[in-house]
Amino acid sequence: MIRVAVAGALGRMGTIARSAVREAEGLEYAGGFARLCVPQERIVDDLETLFASATPDVLVDFTTYPTTLEVAHSAIAHGVSPVVGATGWSDRERGKLELAAVERGVGAMLVPNFAIGAVLMMRFAEEAARFFPTAEIVEIHHDGKRDKPSGTAKLTAERIAAAGGPAEVPIHSVRLRGAVAHQEVLFGNTGEVLTIRHDSLSRESFAAGIVYAVRHVRELRGLSVGLQLVTHGPKGPHGSG
Repeated sequence: MIRVAVAGALGRMGTIARSAVREAEGLEYAGGFARLCVPQERIVDDLETLFASATPDVLVDFTTYPTTLEVAHSAIAHGVSPVVGATGWSDRERGKLELAAVERGVGAMLVPNFAIGAVLMMRFAEEAARFFPTAEIVEIHHDGKRDKPSGTAKLTAERIAAAGGPAEVPIHSVRLRGAVAHQEVLFGNTGEVLTIRHDSLSRESFAAGIVYAVRHVRELRGLSVGLQLVTHGPKGPHGSG
């Protein structure tokens, strides 16, 4: 049984995470962290109290930046594997998290998008990158999303470049009320255009990916960015790309 705590437990994604953990076989909801205490949900407003009372194996983090930095590093310091869904991390901050995870000998994950379809979208984009000289990304999210471009779009662009596609992929960000999470990757070549699109129509689309990450993060040593390394199988002890 994997004991799972949730940070940002009262937010929209934190609520989905708590529900997904409770419904998943082999997982146990251990408690949560939020700005307000909710005793009946075992939610506390202090990280040290959470780790002492919940004794989790994995911490799912849906706090906002920069709180997420403290949450993830605190989890690693306690030997707990963080699965971070919060966005806004810089490359330098990701590097520090990876170093901390390696030194502590725990697995950690930064996951911009938990939807399984989004993981496949990025994988298909990597495949297409070798055959098309031009590419652009259009990402559409709800108007409450703070970061532009999205973490999913940035990771997609990184993977296109790493797969041999264009080194710089333009990203167009749209924020619309009523949207959830949508992304198109457009590839162009002489006489043809290939479009790869993924749509999350509700936040429940992220539940399966959250459960998958929780079940596999402790197999890693160091930091994995995205679900991709886990679904492919770790390429090395500290793989992060």
